[in-house]
Amino acid sequence: MADIHDFLTPSQEQEIVDAITLAEQNTSGEIRIHLESQSDVESFKRATQIFEYLEMQNTQNRNAVLFYICAEPRSFVILGDKGINDLVEEEHFWESTKEIVINHFKQGNYKEGLIAGVTKAGKKLQTLFPNNTTSVNEITNEISKS
Repeated sequence: MADIHDFLTPSQEQEIVDAITLAEQNTSGEIRIHLESQSDVESFKRATQIFEYLEMQNTQNRNAVLFYICAEPRSFVILGDKGINDLVEEEHFWESTKEIVINHFKQGNYKEGLIAGVTKAGKKLQTLFPNNTTSVNEITNEISKS
């Protein structure tokens, strides 16, 4: 997989966007996926840069989650903002979520892995940040690419 544009088909991307929409339905939390073809920057640092570039830190409750995938070098990071990280750090939640996604990736099931990760993150967001009547979708659910 040299080009991130070959990572998912348009219909697979739509299924993932639908999964994000469903995962966010009962929470004020936000989930976003970013795909990148190549980066020379260390993965976590690059995910942090993308998080900031996408202005995900600007959610009202600081409860946005980024799934960052880079084709070259192969890397995957889940990055939660301060609001959610303050509540899930002790549980090693992100590592267990990452494991689920990577297990699918190892078998070439990229769409299934991302949907499983988004679903798990969404359930945690629903528990920690339940939807209220003033919740709005602060971040697009579309998959971004670079």
